[in-house]
Amino acid sequence: MQDLQIIYDELQTRQAELNSYFELLDKTKGHPKAEKLITFFLTMLNIPRDDESYMAALTRLVALREDALVEVMKKNGFDEQKMQKKKEVAYGFVYDFHIQRHEALIQWIEQKKLLTPFYRSLIYGVHYVGQYMTLWQSEWTRHILHSVNLELSEMFNGDDAKVFEMLQSESLLDKDSSGNVGDRCYSVLQKEDDGFKSVAYAEAFPKHIQSVTGALEQLVKRLALEQDDVFGQKEEWIAYFNAIKEAFAHSVPDELIGKWAEVDRRWMAVKTPLQVGHPLEYYEDHYRKAVALEWDLRIVNPALQSNSSTKENIKLFASLMAKGFGGDAENIMAKNLTQVEETQLYIGQPMLYYAAEFNGLFSAQVVPNDEQVSAELGKKIFAYADFVMQGKKSKPIMKLSVEVMGETFVKAQRALIETNPDLWHELYDISTVGHEYGHILWIDSDTEMKMNLSGQFKNIEEFKATTGGLMAFFANEKEAIRDHVVDDLVSRAVSLMAWREVGEVLPYYCEGLIHLDILFASGIVTYDDTLTIDYSKYDAMKEAYQTAYTNLAKHYLNKADAQLYLSEYAVKEAGVYLPKEGRVKSFVEHYYARYKAIGQQTVMLLG
Repeated sequence: MQDLQIIYDELQTRQAELNSYFELLDKTKGHPKAEKLITFFLTMLNIPRDDESYMAALTRLVALREDALVEVMKKNGFDEQKMQKKKEVAYGFVYDFHIQRHEALIQWIEQKKLLTPFYRSLIYGVHYVGQYMTLWQSEWTRHILHSVNLELSEMFNGDDAKVFEMLQSESLLDKDSSGNVGDRCYSVLQKEDDGFKSVAYAEAFPKHIQSVTGALEQLVKRLALEQDDVFGQKEEWIAYFNAIKEAFAHSVPDELIGKWAEVDRRWMAVKTPLQVGHPLEYYEDHYRKAVALEWDLRIVNPALQSNSSTKENIKLFASLMAKGFGGDAENIMAKNLTQVEETQLYIGQPMLYYAAEFNGLFSAQVVPNDEQVSAELGKKIFAYADFVMQGKKSKPIMKLSVEVMGETFVKAQRALIETNPDLWHELYDISTVGHEYGHILWIDSDTEMKMNLSGQFKNIEEFKATTGGLMAFFANEKEAIRDHVVDDLVSRAVSLMAWREVGEVLPYYCEGLIHLDILFASGIVTYDDTLTIDYSKYDAMKEAYQTAYTNLAKHYLNKADAQLYLSEYAVKEAGVYLPKEGRVKSFVEHYYARYKAIGQQTVMLLG
């Protein structure tokens, strides 16, 4: 464990050095190394250099998010086709930059002879696989997101419900091991003369699959030569990597979910402080939920492995609520709470990351998504508290935040991180770890499939998750931190409004719309030039959330179409979800207009 702490601390140091690139925007400091890199990056993209483009470029390179860069491209008159090409160039630049950082870290671990030969071989092998996954990512994105999905949308004039109806009727969705339509796909659509056919990744991307499976084979061979003398998990690791290789190579679409469920089972047996992340999530593909090309290595912080109080609070409120509903609710919740109890919590940070993750890293994650596997074995929750805190500390103050939330609020949020990190970690546990536990609740084996008939399940699921964590806090309140919980909730809801045109994070934008409706309706939030929080309305807000969450839980228990719940709060106008309530809509429209105008501008605050 001592070696793990040394590596973890070194990662913290290296991440702090990377985050220091944001000092480029501070005229009193500057950062020559970052300036040289960002100048080259922007020149390569044909984007004029100014403070806004510097901020967008740093967000892409350091925070791995491309939404800010897209806004700058739009401001500079790039059309859709040009933006796609430039986004591809930017991805390649980001990939090269971070791969060099990964290789420097691996070399440092080798030189210091940290960990055992088994785990040094594992780290190198994960990196080797990750490079091939990254080379595949662009083709995956081009085929699914920029080709097939655009065509599907155009075929039905942007009517998502009709797209889903066609995919169901033409049997173009992967089936689970019981023969039912699954909640995700490991295949893609290919054009035929009279429509589409579904083909496995192995058939659609044969060269990439050959490279990835070859790299996995090499990894297994390297591990076979060594012994795991510390954790005794050699067999579990090898079984896991072999299962991934087999799943990637499989070519029968309707057997793919079953193959990947076996990967998840093997993965749940791996319980070491180093964890690999494989293809698990499916936010990018709005229509068929094709699972993204995730690949990473995560490391726990040995000093932070303590039980989260949120876990017990989740169990307390959820069991009481289910008892109040009676019937099936108690049966479903009993299964959910078994998963909660069996959940493995890993508090740490990303160590190596590739492919889809060069377009953004998680702040936390609860997986696997396969409910059959979770019913058998529970889940894993990953929480990157240190990583998130470092990012928040280093990012400049945004002009938009000061304009909307007020200078006093913004200063207080920054001061909290600097002066009271223990409180910040407690709030992270409530909001972020609570969010991940909240995902587990009210879910049966077929819930997502039945609720996703209109394709909107994810667009209410993120609200359910965050509010689940909030309900856990309500069940065991600490009065001393109530106002801080409100601050965190309000700032999250507001900031999510920037994402309304970013498809892969649409579920979070929709979550924010529902939060804002509740916050405005309860009176805890008003807007007149700046957003004002009236903490005396806390009880009204609490009651409003409890009512909204109770209705949502019933919706899940009935396995009703998610669109019905979303439509209580938001309506689609010109392809964009907007609030139904007038005051909320006025605020959201104003915020987004200001985001487009000044969203990448930073500001220095005195004192």
